[in-house]
Amino acid sequence: MRMMLTGAGAVGECILKVLKKRDPKGEWLEYVLITDYSKERAKEVLEHMEHWPGADAEKKRERPDIGTEAKDGRKAVIYEAARVDAHEKPELIRLIKEYRIDFVVDAASPFVSNYIFDAACEAGASYVNLGTWSVPREHPEFGTGFEGSYTEPMTKYNFDRHEQWREKGLTACICLGIDPGVVNVFAKYAAEYLFDELLEVHVKDGGNLQAPDAGKDTVRFGFNVWTVLDEVMNPNAEWSEEEGFRIEDAFAGEEEFRMPDPFGVNRLVKVEHEEVVTMPRYLRKYGLKKASFKIALDDNLLTALKVINALGLRSTHPVEVDGVTYYHTTSIAAIKNPNVTASDKQNVAEVKDATLVGPGNAAAVAQHLYNYYAKRDRQKIKLVMNGEKPGDHIAAATPWGSVMDGYISSMHIVLSGIAAAKCEVVGMDVETVGNPEMRMSGEFMAGAV
Repeated sequence: MRMMLTGAGAVGECILKVLKKRDPKGEWLEYVLITDYSKERAKEVLEHMEHWPGADAEKKRERPDIGTEAKDGRKAVIYEAARVDAHEKPELIRLIKEYRIDFVVDAASPFVSNYIFDAACEAGASYVNLGTWSVPREHPEFGTGFEGSYTEPMTKYNFDRHEQWREKGLTACICLGIDPGVVNVFAKYAAEYLFDELLEVHVKDGGNLQAPDAGKDTVRFGFNVWTVLDEVMNPNAEWSEEEGFRIEDAFAGEEEFRMPDPFGVNRLVKVEHEEVVTMPRYLRKYGLKKASFKIALDDNLLTALKVINALGLRSTHPVEVDGVTYYHTTSIAAIKNPNVTASDKQNVAEVKDATLVGPGNAAAVAQHLYNYYAKRDRQKIKLVMNGEKPGDHIAAATPWGSVMDGYISSMHIVLSGIAAAKCEVVGMDVETVGNPEMRMSGEFMAGAV
């Protein structure tokens, strides 16, 4: 199996470690491409898997050593790392095809899951994910049915494309986590082997984990912050045969529930979770009449989420201050070198938290930055000083007959008859030395230091 992991977070890394334990001899897991928005994080996970393949992995697109024997007699599972923005479906398709991937594991945030899902189908790879994406309405109408609260409820996007996957002869399994996932298997097993009739399934997710460094006022999210905000504060659902799906506002159904020892009493609330959709879909034939999901949130987190909700701080709508409308948006404008492939060594320059950049000028700003970083160079030169100091913007001749326009990043002064300096200049070549309009700083001496 040639697998691509999208999303190299804690869960993605755990998946790889489980696979490694399940197939210690590499009998069926042949190759893993670890992808993430952060190339550094993907490499970190690769190193944790103790299969860092060295510089060759950065240069070779096709690894000739796939399936060869390791020193201890095992087949060597090959791990490689690549950066990908999972919003970019064409890039996902390219990676799947270029690396001959036949199985995609989606461990990324839910808001990109549909892109990965579609890319796998179009590229001809089987697929699994841990959860699905849903789109709530701006002003939900609570009550019976998803229609008034969601434009696209959880799992609908995936099930609507069942025939498309079937026609291609591909398999896609959604919701393969603990919950949803393992709890669904437990419920199906109970329906098949433990009960004559299964009437109700109520999933209650709790525990007794404590962060050792947490103070009495510390807010701990427990897992991905964005996912917590999304599933806890979206309209939640429960299902009954009599009423169908009942949709309520965030924090509904709060209760204290005693778990078996040693977990004790957990404070639970209803949240949006796929079990209330998938269990009725597959367990009604066993007599299922009710299904719900609640999760435990510690008191500090629950209070913090209620404050965020009450103040409207989760809203993506514009805010007006002194007559000026402000939009909080985060988007990515990227310029890619068409000659660089995913197997080449990546040299990614990121500029984050940019201000005064919007849809109207983002592309131009990105192009300007790309041009700068593509041409940027670092040279060590000698010059006769004329008042220059570190940080100054200068134009200096290089030993190769060009002029570098840049800034002095460091300077080592030598006093011997004349005031000379050994400087490191960061900038880019702009003109030839013969350009009479280019002001030269100091007097170029000879040779790079």
